Amino acid sequence: MSLLGLDVGTTGCKAVAFDRSGQVLAKAYREYPLLRPRPGWLELDPEVVWHNLQACIREVNAQLLNDPVQALAVSSQGEAVVPVSANGRVLANSPVTFDTRSRPQGEWWEHTLGRRRLHAITGQPVHPMFTINKIMWWRDHEPDIYQRTWKFLCYGDFVLWKLGVEPTIDHTMAARTMAFDIRSRRWSEEILALANLDADKLPQTAPSGVVVGKIPAPIASELGFEAGVLAVTGGHDQPCGALGAGVMRSGEAMYAIGTTECIAPVFNQPVERLGDDGYPCYPHVAPDMYITLAGNFTGGALLRWYRDVLGFEERQIAAQTNQDVYDVIIGQVTERPSNLLVLPHFAGTGSPFNDPAARGAIVGLTFDTRREDLVKAILEGVTFELALNLKYLRRAGIDITELRAIGGGVKSRTWLQIKADIMATPVVALAVSEAACLGASLLAGWATGAYGSLREAVETTVKVKETFEPVAARAQFYSERLSVYENLYPALKALNPLI
Repeated sequence: MSLLGLDVGTTGCKAVAFDRSGQVLAKAYREYPLLRPRPGWLELDPEVVWHNLQACIREVNAQLLNDPVQALAVSSQGEAVVPVSANGRVLANSPVTFDTRSRPQGEWWEHTLGRRRLHAITGQPVHPMFTINKIMWWRDHEPDIYQRTWKFLCYGDFVLWKLGVEPTIDHTMAARTMAFDIRSRRWSEEILALANLDADKLPQTAPSGVVVGKIPAPIASELGFEAGVLAVTGGHDQPCGALGAGVMRSGEAMYAIGTTECIAPVFNQPVERLGDDGYPCYPHVAPDMYITLAGNFTGGALLRWYRDVLGFEERQIAAQTNQDVYDVIIGQVTERPSNLLVLPHFAGTGSPFNDPAARGAIVGLTFDTRREDLVKAILEGVTFELALNLKYLRRAGIDITELRAIGGGVKSRTWLQIKADIMATPVVALAVSEAACLGASLLAGWATGAYGSLREAVETTVKVKETFEPVAARAQFYSERLSVYENLYPALKALNPLI
């Protein structure tokens, strides 16, 4: 028997089946387009997402002839929301995290409730990305969609609904709506009353790792499952990734290196200081633990931008030599630090500034600038942004002594060493890079008795592959460079309204 972890991201979805020891038995991946119908709008078509996820599930099940799936759970991107009618129709595309249309709604909370009270209830900083602001936007601008909506579903509970079980949002995902009370673990009456939103339009909530139903036979058959597959509540992708990286105690943090970048440490009690610095604090998928996220929305997507806009030559070389284009792009850099500074705010800042109006920048260009200098500066700039966040987290009292790397960026030893040098902290590469799917599968296994506890699940499955220690000389240089980088956003912020 196997356990299936599903991961629904911003630009693609995965299905990975694991055995009880954490070995990958089968996996599949599909990309889907991120739609831009208007400036600042970024959407997914939920039916296209579901179509691609179905394809992944069928592909994995076709490979599991002797290890049929026993249970599954979903790791999901946060904030994106789907309005669904009572007759099962998707009423609109889902605005994703860095869609900016709901900026006025986000600003409204700061004036109405205030940052401190909002964080005390929801564990979230003021930001337009959260689900409640997207729902309020529909209510204000497309009231017909709001009135016709039976449930507003995030992608974890949307997938459960598509699988034929009661749509149930876990506590980590509910927290990302900014409508959930993280202490009482229920929808916040105060928040919903202020927003003038109907609680009945939200799904039921449950902790991560709870069985919510059995996939009905017709749907199971269509997707290639054998009978009796149990659906389990999963979690927000970052906490799921942290679990799949084995982050279960203070001092450890997950470092997700993908389309976006994120550092996620865990701790036993809420840390109020985090709200003062613009960081969330909300339930982890592991019981009685909390997690925060320090991240940048641009992240690895900046390499994709380079590939698509400037990387014609690298794309040609990759096609001619049958290499991965990112291996070609990163393979050209040297150990020498770049003379450029890249500010990776191409999709706003993320933490700690939480400025959706911020712009990216490339500073220091001359006629001597080469391709490899720009690529190295991209790798450095994305990492400087996270190193700055690491500095803020430590100032808030969260000690981080080890970063456990997950995601697509783990494939690059060059990038992992750059990160260790800039962070001045060991970076650990794990044997299974698909940590979000692994974390979801561990929740499924724990809920159905495959593991006696989540700690047992982690100890059984999570293995270290390689540790990248910071090189002292480079770490010292980058420490000085970080002091320059830290001044870049404040210096350029005043120019943003003029551009």
